[in-house]
Amino acid sequence: MEHPVSPRVADGITENSEEDTLKKFLMIGAVAFAATSVAGTAMAAEYYVVRDSTTKKCTVVETKPTGTTTTIVDNGIFKTKTEAETGMKTTKVCTE
Repeated sequence: MEHPVSPRVADGITENSEEDTLKKFLMIGAVAFAATSVAGTAMAAEYYVVRDSTTKKCTVVETKPTGTTTTIVDNGIFKTKTEAETGMKTTKVCTE
């Protein structure tokens, strides 16, 4: 003989299951959002090798120069600071 399940118990199981499913979707969404935000920030990072027109010295900067006192050297756009520093050492106008 089967034991009848009280409607209140059955409703509680359904409600908890739906709440658990909703919580899982919210957590997955939050993790996905965080991952894309971090990835977007990492991909947006650029480093520039620039030359000061007054001092004639090259430096590595994280923001694209907008003024007239510094200019981007050759193809002086890099994804990492280390790449930019290496590129600066091998660029002719920076080593003269």
